[in-house]
Amino acid sequence: MAKFKETELELSRAQDEMRNVEVQLDFTPNALASVLYKQGDTVVLACCTRAKNLPRWFPRDATKGWVNAEYSLLPGSTDSRFQRERRGAKGRTYEIERLIARSLRAGIDLEELGPHSLTVDCDILNADGGTRCASITAAMIAMRLGVRRLIEQGLCLPLADRKPVDADRDWKPRELSADEKLDHENAVMPNNVAAISVGLIDGEVYLDLDYILDSNADVDMNVIGTSDGMFVEVQGTGEESTYSREQLDSLMDMAEAGLSRLHELQRNLLDGQN
Repeated sequence: MAKFKETELELSRAQDEMRNVEVQLDFTPNALASVLYKQGDTVVLACCTRAKNLPRWFPRDATKGWVNAEYSLLPGSTDSRFQRERRGAKGRTYEIERLIARSLRAGIDLEELGPHSLTVDCDILNADGGTRCASITAAMIAMRLGVRRLIEQGLCLPLADRKPVDADRDWKPRELSADEKLDHENAVMPNNVAAISVGLIDGEVYLDLDYILDSNADVDMNVIGTSDGMFVEVQGTGEESTYSREQLDSLMDMAEAGLSRLHELQRNLLDGQN
């Protein structure tokens, strides 16, 4: 008997059905923007903050900004206590942090952002599969809301409206109209980015793998894509198994359908939010 059959009765979703997604904005008030993101039983707290200065390796007269990310499984997020990484991210954690940061930078124009340094912290409150994918989707929501607020505060401006080098102390930025603020947000962040997992189990394609599906998958894949249909990264691995080109195409088709739903969720969630 195939290993999937042993857990079949525990599944409550169709193969192409995503876990339920719930999002609470501004879960914590101190961050520039924060998102409590639930995808099934996987729960992520994503907080976007702005540093006072750019990273030290930036030139002093830099006109572009930077986006970084950090990721952490909290001790109580798994069925046995996860040890805190007190001396910096290691191994899997470091790889996931780099993936989240790359994905976020794929959705932002750093020149249009201007000389601002943003960090999005993704803390996993509960892990039930797909934590890196949920972190990317949540982090993008937090980052867009953070950028929107910087624009509203007059801190993130189009290049033509930024303070000239020879400006005097009385210089003040021009107040942007509502349409100009929206145009600038779309210039800074022309696309959203989301991520979804897919997998092969007994030759069948499944969307949005929770722990049960992931642990039974012959092939699992994480797909990160932008809202204009481009891909940031595809991570596909056979677990003591292989897969054909035809199966790869089926996995990607399923992933694209999931990404489309997540991009629609991101777009609708922030419509009218400040």
